[in-house]
This record gives sequence, structure tokens and C-alpha cells, in this order.
Amino acid sequence: MTTKPIALIIEDDPGQADIFTTALQHADYETVTVHDGQDALNYLETHEPHLVIIDLNLPNVTGDKILAYIRSEVRLFDTHAILATANDRQAEMLRNDSDLVLLKPISYTQLKQLAERFYPKQ
Repeated sequence: MTTKPIALIIEDDPGQADIFTTALQHADYETVTVHDGQDALNYLETHEPHLVIIDLNLPNVTGDKILAYIRSEVRLFDTHAILATANDRQAEMLRNDSDLVLLKPISYTQLKQLAERFYPKQ
């Protein structure tokens, strides 16, 4: 039995989080969703997801700090980070630190197709 890769969704908007969850599950990921930046860091301290979707404007710890944490941890080297933001200026500033930056609103189809690109090769 093979296990599905884990996708961590860090999004404080419940509606957007639901779209992300559905798209990633249909792309054959197991999903974990957190709605707060501190909860995301707590999860990342003990888990190594294959893919992380990060909203930049989160309560308690912002998405750019979560991205910096992921990039600073050797054990998370293979984790793909996709940033989600409505702020094109923020997106441009962080483009080089992430695998992909998506400008909101993000559609189900768009995210599903992009997540499939990052799916681990068998």
C-alpha cells in the first residue's frame, strides 16, 4: 500500500481553504488544514509535508515567516511551497523564495492542475 503525499494548507479564509482542500484531494494528496500561522509552525516542527499552500496574510505568524522557516530547515528541503496572496507586490517580493506564487482568487481547476505538477514521481 502506498501512502499519499501530504499537502499542508495554511489559509485563514474557510471558503478558500475548502477550495484548496477539495482541489488537492482530487489531485490525490492527503490534506491537513490550519487557519493560523502559529498552528502551521507547530505542525511543521514535527511533520514534513510534500506540498504547502501558504496564505501570506495570516493571524499570529505571517506567511512570509512560515516560508522562511521552511526554507531554513534542512529536513524540509524537498517541501514545495506555493504562496497564495491577493497582493501582487508581496507576490513579486517572495517569488524567488517559493516554488510558485498564485494571485487570489485561485480557482479549483487552477490549483488542482498545479498541484498535479508537484506530485511525487513514482
